[in-house]
Amino acid sequence: MATLLHPDLSPRKPWLTGKVRDLYEVGEDHLLFVASDRISAFDHVLGSGVPDKGKVLTQISLFWFEHLRALVPNHLITAKVAEYPEDLRQYADQLEGRSMLVKRAKMFPVECVARGYLSGSGWKDYQETGTVCGISLPSGLRESEELPEPIFTPAAKNHSGHDENIGFDAVVAALGGETAEALRTLTLDIYRAASQHARTKGLLLADTKFEFGLIEDASGTPRITLADEVLTPDSSRYWPIDGYAPGGAQPSFDKQFVRDYLESIRWNKQEPAPSLPDDVVERTREKYLAAFHMLTDKSALDSPQGP
Repeated sequence: MATLLHPDLSPRKPWLTGKVRDLYEVGEDHLLFVASDRISAFDHVLGSGVPDKGKVLTQISLFWFEHLRALVPNHLITAKVAEYPEDLRQYADQLEGRSMLVKRAKMFPVECVARGYLSGSGWKDYQETGTVCGISLPSGLRESEELPEPIFTPAAKNHSGHDENIGFDAVVAALGGETAEALRTLTLDIYRAASQHARTKGLLLADTKFEFGLIEDASGTPRITLADEVLTPDSSRYWPIDGYAPGGAQPSFDKQFVRDYLESIRWNKQEPAPSLPDDVVERTREKYLAAFHMLTDKSALDSPQGP
């Protein structure tokens, strides 16, 4: 089964290469996002990829952009390769289903995290302090338990490693009170809308992170705009409703099989990163595809439909 690890759009060179995505400049105002099949764990890109992962991430994001369109503007122009600039269409075999042409945004230097359940770093924080990112919570909560109400727990972007959890006051200091309040409100509104949809599909959305930027609207007024990937298994923690039992970790639709394998071989989490055995790759692929099918009701990874 073929994987696309490193897109080659020569002579174009990536403007930015992330763990999973390569970004290309398309003129002054647009970017091309290409989601590869690379997979990372413990802040390292592994030696093998997961077939179709980039398509799953892209098409889940496209689903959510459309689903949330009435709630928040987004940066998508089109995901149809036939509508890309002419010089990009020759790369259709690499771009189809896994790329988006988007408006370039002035991005905020903050990961906007919403949590509805106590898990991950939030659970560790709560065990140590009784708070999550400085937000006091009731005593006696269990791991994976639903919070009394969703909370906004921002993080400072850190491209060299884990993002650093910060308090709301730090967002105010960096962006100003009005913008900080707007980002908090929008983050929690999107989380609630997404959680409601996920529940109808048999999924709990434990937590997720968003990225926002400023893009001028038709009148030239900068507006807060949803960008990057949205509510994918890489940026969100989804749990099946069936079998949900607070008091411990829950099965999820992400790369847990990968992390479990890497722990089992006692990898030191240093370069070079190992490759994965075929069975771990296939089980991880199945999890990503299951999330896609459940959230979108689509049976196959078709070519995406643009707006």
